[in-house]
Amino acid sequence: MGIRGELFTTQVTLDNRSYFFNVKENRAGDVFLQIVESKKGEGLDFDRHQIAIFAEDMQKVLAGLDESLKFIEKDRKERAKARAEKKALKDAKFGGAGEKKTHQKKKWF
Repeated sequence: MGIRGELFTTQVTLDNRSYFFNVKENRAGDVFLQIVESKKGEGLDFDRHQIAIFAEDMQKVLAGLDESLKFIEKDRKERAKARAEKKALKDAKFGGAGEKKTHQKKKWF
């Protein structure tokens, strides 16, 4: 067993934060997944947030995550479609796509 009961760990690093996925075992022998978000705070400090999901709850949590990801994907597509429809209506009303109207200044002399 590794440091502090760690059995396995992996890290996902993004631009402004990192996620750590730590599989751990507590003193009672229960295996759980610890997810830690770490992002740079002020100065040398880091803000850390973590959750623990026990092995017996993992399938239910994954089902909830999967449902949430499906919603996000569906919502993203619907929003893109609405934006495209709005743009098409605007282009139909004010001129074709990509056409830029220019206004000439009147000369007063």
